[in-house]
Amino acid sequence: MRKYFGTDGIRRIANTELTPKLVYKVAKAGAYVLAKHSDHAPTILIGRDTRLSGTLIESAMTAGFLSYGANVKLLGVMPTPAVAYLTKKLKADASVVISASHNTFEFNGVKYFSNKGMKISDDIEKEIEEIMDSERIDELNAVHNKIGVSEDGTYLKDEYIFLFRKIFEDNIEKHMKKDFIVGLDVANGATYKVAEEIYKKLGINYKIINNNPNGININENCGSTHLEELKKFVIDNKLSLGIAYDGDGDRCLAIDEKGNEIDGDMLLAVFSKYLKEKGKLNKNTLVATIMSNLGLNKFADENKLNLKQTKVGDRYVLEEMLKNGYNLGGEQSGHIIMLDYNPTGDGILTSLMLIQILLEKNIPTSKLCDIIKTYPQVLINAKVDSSKKNEYENDEDIKNMVKKVKEGFSNEGRVIIRPSGTEPLIRIMIEGKDINTINKKAKDLKELIEKKLN
Repeated sequence: MRKYFGTDGIRRIANTELTPKLVYKVAKAGAYVLAKHSDHAPTILIGRDTRLSGTLIESAMTAGFLSYGANVKLLGVMPTPAVAYLTKKLKADASVVISASHNTFEFNGVKYFSNKGMKISDDIEKEIEEIMDSERIDELNAVHNKIGVSEDGTYLKDEYIFLFRKIFEDNIEKHMKKDFIVGLDVANGATYKVAEEIYKKLGINYKIINNNPNGININENCGSTHLEELKKFVIDNKLSLGIAYDGDGDRCLAIDEKGNEIDGDMLLAVFSKYLKEKGKLNKNTLVATIMSNLGLNKFADENKLNLKQTKVGDRYVLEEMLKNGYNLGGEQSGHIIMLDYNPTGDGILTSLMLIQILLEKNIPTSKLCDIIKTYPQVLINAKVDSSKKNEYENDEDIKNMVKKVKEGFSNEGRVIIRPSGTEPLIRIMIEGKDINTINKKAKDLKELIEKKLN
């Protein structure tokens, strides 16, 4: 198990756990590892979300890179997928996103992307950690004319906007209707400006909420983790569709015109069927994780699609896609990867694909998404001692309870428990036909885990 990097970079409470000193070392060690695999001084892009601590961590990160001789382009507030896209487009050596995604404002994080616009490998993260903890870190200093320089890169946002014009402009313009109006919840996060610019350029009618970030209201009762306000907004304004992004803009969930939630599994079903109809679904396959709803498996069977499932985490979905040449994958959380356009999950791309399909088919959102019937699913977190997160695998009482629940479901339900990669939590997912039954079983399992692992 790595010391600093979790399943999605480094994520901690800003300025107490994720200190400027730690961030400086992460950057310096990262610059060293990148330069070792290159014959020139690396150029690194830095983007961030709207958190109060963003500029503090950006400053420490920049100092660390420059001190080893790497050059930096500061993108300012920019969605994670925009940073990933620009890294590949500009042939930069790497990039860093400063964000804690869907977490509350006091958290922040550091996430590296490779020159291909994809998250760096576990091996590279391990190498960076080794340098951080070695005595060599203090010796890695550029001198004289080798010191790096930073420059403004906020203008590069236009390249990201152009990507969507190139993909969607003609088709959306052709099918747009005056009474088609989208409700946008940008979570007071990284998409708060660029999403509006993109929707305006494409001529999409929209109404927007939660687009006034103040540094502490990112994800606060809004965005893809808190859909209640958007549901009400869609119904009250009689909108065609509601779209919610998370704090860093790599996830998208939706609300239909009746106020019903559309999660990542539903989006994968809609997109896979659409791409198959167009002859654009590579190898007739979509990729999801083991956390996807059982309904997605049944949808795939009924529509003669191949469904590949990986362990939890978008990086594992992407690995499977790259390994076997698939072009559509994602997670139930709304992290959808469409490799034909961007090498990472992209909330804005996901929303525009949904809008394009709706306009082409000229049907209500609720009708488009009724192609998949999902099973009731309970997701619950057990708070545990962080040093004991992995002990559930060997605890006989926990193993026996999980076995008993599974046996009760036969083939009409599932139980999955796993440790969080970023928090002191065990995540419990139980799925079955009856919501009351699975709720009780989830609570019982949570109580047992908290009793045994604290």
